[in-house]
Amino acid sequence: MTNYLPDQPVISQEALAILGDGKIAYIKEIRSEDVPALFPQAPALAPGLQLFALHAADGTPIMLTDSREAAVANAWSNELETVSVH
Repeated sequence: MTNYLPDQPVISQEALAILGDGKIAYIKEIRSEDVPALFPQAPALAPGLQLFALHAADGTPIMLTDSREAAVANAWSNELETVSVH
C-alpha cells in the first residue's frame, strides 16, 4: 500500500524524470549504512556517519558528500536547481 494523502496528487517516476527538463535535484541526508544501496561503487564507510546525497528529480543518486554545502555546490556547478522535498 502506498502512503500518500488522498488530496495530494501522485506523480510517476517517468514524470519526475522529465521534471524541470533534467535540471531539478534534491539533497537528502542519509546515514553511512544507507550508502551501499544507493552507491554500490562507494567504498565501505564507518557506521553512523551523517552524509548528504544529491539526487535527480526521479530519485537517481548523483553524488555523495559529507556536507550539505558541498552537495549544493555540486548541484550549482552542474546547473541543477535544488528543491526541498519532505
